[in-house]
Amino acid sequence: MAERAVQIGQRAISWVAACFVAALTLVPLGAVFWSADSIAGVLTRDWGTVRFTVFQAFLSALISVLLAVPVAKALARRRFFGRKLLITLLGAPFILPVIVAVVGLLAVFGRSGIVNQLLGVFGAEPISIYGLKGVVLAHVFFNLPLATRMILQGWQAIPGERFRLAATLGMTPWQVSRTLEWPMLRSLVPGAAMVIFVLCLSSFAVALTLGGGPRATTIELAIYQSFRLDFDLGRAAMLSMVQLVLAGGAAAVALALAAPAGFGAGLDRVVRRFEAERGAVRVLDGVVLVAAAGFLLLPLGMIVLSGIAGLGRVPDVVYEAALVSLGIALVSTALTVGLALALARQGEVWGYLGLAISPMVIGTGAFLILNPVIDPRLVALPVTATVNALMALPFAVRILAPEMRAIEAEYGRLADSLGLFGWARMRWLILPRLRKSLGFAAGLAAALSMGDLGVVALFAAPDWATLPLQMYRLMGAYQMQAAAGAGLILLCLSLVLFWIFDRGGRVDVDA
Repeated sequence: MAERAVQIGQRAISWVAACFVAALTLVPLGAVFWSADSIAGVLTRDWGTVRFTVFQAFLSALISVLLAVPVAKALARRRFFGRKLLITLLGAPFILPVIVAVVGLLAVFGRSGIVNQLLGVFGAEPISIYGLKGVVLAHVFFNLPLATRMILQGWQAIPGERFRLAATLGMTPWQVSRTLEWPMLRSLVPGAAMVIFVLCLSSFAVALTLGGGPRATTIELAIYQSFRLDFDLGRAAMLSMVQLVLAGGAAAVALALAAPAGFGAGLDRVVRRFEAERGAVRVLDGVVLVAAAGFLLLPLGMIVLSGIAGLGRVPDVVYEAALVSLGIALVSTALTVGLALALARQGEVWGYLGLAISPMVIGTGAFLILNPVIDPRLVALPVTATVNALMALPFAVRILAPEMRAIEAEYGRLADSLGLFGWARMRWLILPRLRKSLGFAAGLAAALSMGDLGVVALFAAPDWATLPLQMYRLMGAYQMQAAAGAGLILLCLSLVLFWIFDRGGRVDVDA
């Protein structure tokens, strides 16, 4: 009797969390539907925006995946000193605040950047980073590491025995690629391209800073402009619907194209790539890895150098904005972790709603609901923290859910026999074994929230800002050195928050 009552209680917590997440995402979505204009009007006025959004997302996904394939291939078949560090650094752009990364890209590819200085030495015309080129360049910078990590996992999943058999049969590198690697790529690349396409569809900060005018405006940016410049809620709502349809269509196409590779299981031996031991292949892999590392790490180095030079010009409002961002990040992290713990055991699918609906769409719906009742600027902080939590929730759930299932499978029966249910089960069984994953998820949520420049741009009043928004305002006022200093502060705070949570989860834990 007691056991059944407790189980119902655990299920009730998951249902409450699921209903909470559904209400925070689907209710704003319903408000958007209710206020939407006619589709014909949007397609007439904003056809150029829709076309640019799809084109830049397609181009960004295509280039990111095409570049990621040789990088992942080189990483998969080479063993060298610093390989693990390089793979770890490949994950850095994911937690790098977008607005900070833009400063790094400007330092390399901007009007006074390294590339244009080199072109000037040789008498060549300078290149412009604004417009379509800049948007695609920034998206490739962010998504090349993501695509590389996804494809690298596919390469590492091919059993080593297959490569050994290929060597025994005397296969050339081309034959190995056609027989073993192409089926893996066919199963993974559509999914990787779809994820990047969807991420680029909802691009906001990149388009805001590098878009360069009406011809380079994404739907997400057009929604923001409808609020801040035109206050055209019907147009914003209809654009939100168009974005939802595009993202859903991309997901359906990717699922239809993806097919299992069907290699089966191996003996988990270290993979030796016999066909790749030729000198020319080694040189090719070396060139690919050096080029990829230079493209990804040079902007990071420039962020640090230009940030140090600009620290002396940082105004006091930047430090006030940093405190605001810290407060939002901590609240958002607590909400993310609480919801993820409730949903990871049951109702995992509800945690992914934040991935399907862009923050600007949720912000649009929240504004439509709140505006007749209260000044939206008065609730900007809680709304921003809540939306940031929803955006980080899919990643936190994905990190925690497999761990919790493993704990239940290993110790669940023992805990049942000892009468550990409810909070006691969570305290004595789950949380101690979940600390590492919990710390990583919390660090990721905090870093993502610190760097977010999305929904806060809709709600923020002129006299306050988060640190990313304040940094954008400095860039808009052409105070680039002060913006670089603010970017370094933002980068340090994001990394420190991530490190504190991640390290906190590993205290007194082996490995």
